[in-house]
Amino acid sequence: MKVFLSADIEGTAGIVHWDEVERSHADFEEFRRLMTGEVLAACEGARATGASEVVIRDAHDSGRNLILDMLPDYAKIVRAWSGHPDGMMFGLNAEFTAAIYTGYHAKAGSEANPLAHTTNLRISRLILNGEVVSEFTMNALCATRYGVPSVFLSGDAEICADARALVPELRTVATLEGFGRASLSISPARARAAIREGVEDALSRVSSTQIPKLQGPFEIALEFVTPGDAWRASWYPGAYLNGRRTVGFKAADIFDIQRALRFLTA
Repeated sequence: MKVFLSADIEGTAGIVHWDEVERSHADFEEFRRLMTGEVLAACEGARATGASEVVIRDAHDSGRNLILDMLPDYAKIVRAWSGHPDGMMFGLNAEFTAAIYTGYHAKAGSEANPLAHTTNLRISRLILNGEVVSEFTMNALCATRYGVPSVFLSGDAEICADARALVPELRTVATLEGFGRASLSISPARARAAIREGVEDALSRVSSTQIPKLQGPFEIALEFVTPGDAWRASWYPGAYLNGRRTVGFKAADIFDIQRALRFLTA
């Protein structure tokens, strides 16, 4: 069994400030270790269920966050950014039994995590077919393209709820809850234990019903914080301005949406 793990950091237990997730800040070393600890716990849960290999996508910011020497010998890791539209899911293919997600966070515009965002801080909302969506939504739909079920997610309480709304059988571990610029978090030790147990349970009952429906046509509305970013993005082929700060794009295939987002959000 091969398992794909997409790892972010803003939903890691204990994290509350941008200083803790940025490589240029002294706080980062402590919190990259916590991120890696949750990834390691997920790997251990997968191994306990019989996984022969876990491919980890280091999916935060530079793609160079995880402490490699903490990872087990059955893991492989995708680091940095290739430029492929799969983005946070790059490395996934139809050979994988399941996809799991750690350190995920609430979507842009949410108050549920002090670090809530979607892709980057220039975006105020991403809307797909009339619904505001998160990075998880797009990544789970990417997994669907390959026929791979999404079975586990850890992160803040809101992204856990949003993820279960998309994939009702998804197993989740809520690591924190936001209150303005503060958060209430479980301890890192408790998070690691819950992630290990949750991944093991999730992989023991993988089901095709954990693959979200993927039926076009698709339409996105990408709202930017400033009009200038929207104007620039509107020059992507097929994109159009929809107000001063919003760019729209339509496609029949979800990969075309992914490809557009790859350039519209750059």
